[in-house]
Amino acid sequence: MATVKKFKDGRAELRAALAGSKRLFLAIGVFSFFVNLLMLTGPLYMLQVYDRVLTSRSEATLIALTVLVILLYALSGALDYARARILARIGARFQTRLDRRVFEAVLRRSIAPTERTRPASGLRDLEAIQRLMSSPAPFAAFDIPWTPVFIAMLFLFHWVLGVAALLGGAVIVSLTFLNQYLSRRPLMAANAASAESEAFAENLRRESELVHGMGMREAGLQRWKTRREASLEATITASDTSGTISNISKSFRYFMQSLMLGLGAFLVLAGEMSGGMMIAGSILLGRALAPIEQSIAQWSVIQRARQGWTQLSELLEKTPEEPERTELPRPRALMTGEQITVVPPGDKAATLRMVSFRIEPGQAMGVIGPSGSGKSTLARVITGIWRPASGTVRLDGAALEHYSNEALGQHIGYLPQDVALFDATVAENIARLSLAPDPQKVVEAARKAGAHEMILKLPEGYDTRIESGGSRLSGGQRQRLGLARALYGDPVMLVLDEPNSNLDSIGSDALNRAIQTMKNDGRAVIIMAHRPAAIAMCDTLLLLDGGMRKAFGPRDEVLREHLRNFNQVAGAIGADKRPTSIGAEKTS
Repeated sequence: MATVKKFKDGRAELRAALAGSKRLFLAIGVFSFFVNLLMLTGPLYMLQVYDRVLTSRSEATLIALTVLVILLYALSGALDYARARILARIGARFQTRLDRRVFEAVLRRSIAPTERTRPASGLRDLEAIQRLMSSPAPFAAFDIPWTPVFIAMLFLFHWVLGVAALLGGAVIVSLTFLNQYLSRRPLMAANAASAESEAFAENLRRESELVHGMGMREAGLQRWKTRREASLEATITASDTSGTISNISKSFRYFMQSLMLGLGAFLVLAGEMSGGMMIAGSILLGRALAPIEQSIAQWSVIQRARQGWTQLSELLEKTPEEPERTELPRPRALMTGEQITVVPPGDKAATLRMVSFRIEPGQAMGVIGPSGSGKSTLARVITGIWRPASGTVRLDGAALEHYSNEALGQHIGYLPQDVALFDATVAENIARLSLAPDPQKVVEAARKAGAHEMILKLPEGYDTRIESGGSRLSGGQRQRLGLARALYGDPVMLVLDEPNSNLDSIGSDALNRAIQTMKNDGRAVIIMAHRPAAIAMCDTLLLLDGGMRKAFGPRDEVLREHLRNFNQVAGAIGADKRPTSIGAEKTS
């Protein structure tokens, strides 16, 4: 069985992803060697023209030199083009290797309540690194080692030219560090402001019905505009800072090339150097300083990629890959909770403390308690979304951690309070976004959920396209589709969090029939509920209060001993110990 490679930190994982392109980097290095070697074509050509052609007045020599230069420049252009294409493919390969890994980490980190509201920047960070690799910036790293070579050649021409080149290079390097220092905070502020603006805009878009229905559009637009203006202001500030340094650097390089010509002319007049060396020296200086200037010009891309590398390595370090699990046989509907204490991801306080329970095949267990008592937390633990800080939840004797996420999802169906639907067909939503839904299983799950007739009334039946969130469906329709999705694949256990909050009497009857069918088939059902009607089909009750277990046992016994003051509950359920449906229960 394949095992997942462990990394000490996120940076090691990112470096390993880059290491897969080691041979391509080597090819770029070889091409860069010849590209920079061919950069001597211009200076040598000018040297030969001034020192040989003009003195000998030989047209044949000029033509031969020109043809040779054309061929060398064509070769240089081809090599430069080739290394650019290779670098772009390194970036694409890097993104392809990490796309799924990063997106999976983003999804897993989004489970944490403290991180759910933050923009998921992992994919944007990955794209920032990929954009850097597709930009001219990395070529500076391959070309800068040649800067000392070009400066050394200037020293061969004359020591004055070499010293001038060294001083000019020192100034441009200083500008590079100054650019890094001055632009770092503005660039980070601009990226943060842009992400905040995008997140707020997406929030308004998701809740567009509420925004329009409550007359919040103008206020929402004003808040978005404030964030947008802050983002634009931060972006302009960062651009101005980086652009100013870049322009100063470019102007200084032009000045240095002109200065090199002036110094060369002085040395030619003094008889210490030839005219060809004067022109060649100016070209060599421009080539020596070009990689440094290129780094400054691409600094915003480099800085964003550095920030993305840091944030991405932190994300991957916090969310290591899950090891592959040995596939276990299909479990029985037997679940036990042993002294479970749960601290939600990102929080410090426990929302469940030392809770134990047991549910057996053919049973339905209700979990009741006031708001904030820990019911939804328990649902998340039972379905494997959160892991307990201490204690164990076992399914047929095996801890939930022994199942992979996919396997556990096949065995436990989950209907959360807020039913989310995806941009796919009804059938694909019921089939849990499977790329190849089983039509028979889809219809079977819909029938069990009492949603089959409802689906047939949709414009295209099971092939009706649902927009993200299912905004065109009523709350009851979304809940019944969510129940069908939970029942898809015949899970051994069903976890329902406030399942009838949006259902009418017909939908509630269908829910009760689905629960009864599960029990008759030897499955188990766990229901988190506020309303008495929701626990009509339950055999046992778990009463939570303040995150602690207050009672656990047969339904009527728990109601009688611990809920005497809840006359509505006792009247609705205790008066009829064998309710046949929620509708009948409401009339009792």
